[in-house]
Amino acid sequence: MTDTAADRHGQDNRWKAIAEQALGDGAIAPASGKPRWAICQRIDDPDVERARAQIADDLAQGATGLALVFDGAPNAFGYGLPGTPQALGRILEDVPLDRIYLRLDVHPASRAMADWLVGSLGKGNIDPSRLNLSFGIDPAATFAGTGRLRMTIEALQASMPQSLAYFFAMDVPGILLEADGRVLHNAGATEAQELGAMLASAAAHLRLFQEARQALVYAAPHIGFAVGVDDDALASAAKIKALRLLWARLQESFSISPTPTEIHAETSMRIVGRQDLSGNVARNAAAVFGAAAGGADSIAVLPHTIAHGLPEGNARRIARNLQMLVAQEQADLSDVDELVEDFCQQGWAEFQRIEQEGGILPSLKAGHIQSRVKTSASQRRTVSATQQNADAAASVPTLSAERHPAPTDGVVFCEALHPLLFDGSVETVAQE
Repeated sequence: MTDTAADRHGQDNRWKAIAEQALGDGAIAPASGKPRWAICQRIDDPDVERARAQIADDLAQGATGLALVFDGAPNAFGYGLPGTPQALGRILEDVPLDRIYLRLDVHPASRAMADWLVGSLGKGNIDPSRLNLSFGIDPAATFAGTGRLRMTIEALQASMPQSLAYFFAMDVPGILLEADGRVLHNAGATEAQELGAMLASAAAHLRLFQEARQALVYAAPHIGFAVGVDDDALASAAKIKALRLLWARLQESFSISPTPTEIHAETSMRIVGRQDLSGNVARNAAAVFGAAAGGADSIAVLPHTIAHGLPEGNARRIARNLQMLVAQEQADLSDVDELVEDFCQQGWAEFQRIEQEGGILPSLKAGHIQSRVKTSASQRRTVSATQQNADAAASVPTLSAERHPAPTDGVVFCEALHPLLFDGSVETVAQE
């Protein structure tokens, strides 16, 4: 692989140029033809009416997907929509669900929210076959991000098959269970660690489908993935490509023919700093480019001011426009194949390590995964410390919102993984 200083300088200039356009006041025209991925906007405002106004603006200005992030979710960062069926119903009023991608981000109450969403869909005259949904159920990501489960691992594994059978009986389309690597990614995990954890979660999901007596060949398409992407565009693209290959290998190990999957990518919290806000936008541009080159099915961008509080409308507009600008580019990267092969080998080795530790939930409970991620994170902090040469940001506008403490209730606990920021600091939410 070639990776010269000139190459890196040229790419850096490319991301800065895209960032300057996104930071401008002008409207961004959508790319010609159908977008190659769903341009997904995070909806995480605790004020439901403000969130509804944001949705209307996003969909009118080119967004083709929505990610509903509720209070208490691992990636809500202290904010999030109210976790009630009333809030969900109000949010979805007037939303053309048959024309957009809709995802519920992983949350401790994901299964209840899935019930609410199905109930809400039943009240409308919507053809389920035309929907593009992700229910975002991943106990492992919840456990890793919050440090707690509300029932024992054994009770969780026993109750999930009944829930799965119910959803299959409802004939609800889309992604039911997700293997979400974003918590590990944001905490500083390597690509191999993120891939291995996602594979371990997916393997656990397949076993749950077996317990629900669902034919795996029909159940596998209901498993999706969520990944974090950072400003190493080549590594981000290679990771997504490797994930598709590894998912095929995992299905073959369960004696089923490989089926495609849906991969959602979100830009990394660890490339967001409290200083150099324009640099945040440029790093986000590189991350989006990598996700697009890797073939992500949907992409969400963390607004560049998120380290300062709940992002306001202009920061959210920039996040949306950034994707629309990258969509106008030819998102291809050379020299990616060798890295894909490396990530496949390393990711499969990490998956096997987690399986030997009893699977994803027992490994998290014992702290094995966290120990490896913390080692990687310490190395990233050392690198980040050498990159801080930007001036402090001026007063940053944010929305008025109270940052909620992280709940502490639970039955089973583990060490929670918290996001790194670009300056190497750790972003935590105080506990109740």
